[in-house]
Order: sequence, then structure tokens, then C-alpha cells
Amino acid sequence: MNLPVKDMAGKQVGEIEVSDVVFGAPVNNSLMHQALLRQLSNARLGTHDTKTRGEVAGGGRKPWRQKGTGRARQGSTRAPQWVGGGTVFGPTPRTYTKAMPKKMHRAALRSALSVKARAGEVVVLDKLAFDEAKTKHAAAMVKALGLAGQSVLLVVAEREESVMRSVANLAKVKLLTAGYLNMRDLLGHDVVLMARDAVAHVETWLGGESAQNRELVAAETEK
Repeated sequence: MNLPVKDMAGKQVGEIEVSDVVFGAPVNNSLMHQALLRQLSNARLGTHDTKTRGEVAGGGRKPWRQKGTGRARQGSTRAPQWVGGGTVFGPTPRTYTKAMPKKMHRAALRSALSVKARAGEVVVLDKLAFDEAKTKHAAAMVKALGLAGQSVLLVVAEREESVMRSVANLAKVKLLTAGYLNMRDLLGHDVVLMARDAVAHVETWLGGESAQNRELVAAETEK
């Protein structure tokens, strides 16, 4: 599969051949859904808590004697049926963490990248560098690429100070290193904008041996 390569001025300067293992993989919707739910669940803090009758304040004395009043017997004003009483079977702190094998997680990421690539929503940048950290430079790049008004996931191989500071104040642009690529950000943005070196990083990570073998073959061909 070939993806368009553009410069920061928005001009297409060529194409890059990417691994079909990563960007042309079979799409597994149920696996992507499972991976997304896992990520959302793992992001939950689980700190919700309610007090039982043994934890609320007050209610230490029996409100009235057991017999002879004509009223129902009561042992404490902090029983669940009283106003200000404890809660029965209320939420308590717990973990929402879900596990997923690495192979399944990587397969889900490959499916998401393949969906984006087939829809033409993956663009490769030939070079990403700013002379100085200025928001206006990053905004001009996004506009030149025709992505103004769209949510953009900018994927780089390594964090650079000038790039980080330039895109930090752009509301619809999120910067992410290739190693932190995740299902929520992939599916939650309109366009995935990847630096050329980030593509190689993702192929090595998600493509496994196939990507490494392609690099070896390319190196032998150059010799």
C-alpha cells in the first residue's frame, strides 16, 4: 500500500510504500471495540464510595424504647430507612482494569490503522521541524495541509521541544509519540498525520518480523 507524502507547505512530494501487515490488515470491528472498551475502563479511577450504616456519623443511641410506644421498633437513626442513614449495597472503591493479550492489542491497532489508511485519513509528513517554537507555525502547517477544522492526531517518533510547544495550544491537534499509539486517539481523530520516521517505528512495533525482514531486504538491495 502507498500513502501520500507531503511537506509542511502542503505540497505532495511523493509516496511511501507502507507495510500491508500494518496498514492493510483485515479489519476486526469486534476486536477494535474490545480494545477501546478496555482503554476506557482502565482510565476509570474507581474511587466512588458511599457510607454504610456503620460509617455515617451519629445514631449511637436507640431512638426510643423497644416496646410500649406503638411505633415500629428502631435500633438506630442511622439505619438505611432513616434520613441521613447509611446506604445499602452502594458503590465502593474498586478497579475497572481489564486485561488484553499483547497480540490482540496490536491486532486491534493494526485494524484501526488499516481503516484510517483505506479511508485516506493517514497522511505522511516528509519532514517535521520548526526553527522556533511558535503556535502560528504549526497552525500554518495544518492549514497548508488542508486539515483546518479537523481533529488531527500528530504522530512523531520522538518528542522534540520545538514541535511540542508549537502544537500545544492548537485545540484540535494532539501530539503523540509512536510508542504511545492507542485505540482511543486513533478512532477519535479525523486524520492521522505521521512523520516519516514515525511510520518506520510503527511498522517495526506492530509489523514484527515482517517489517524487520523488509528493512533487511531493502538494505541488501542498496548494496
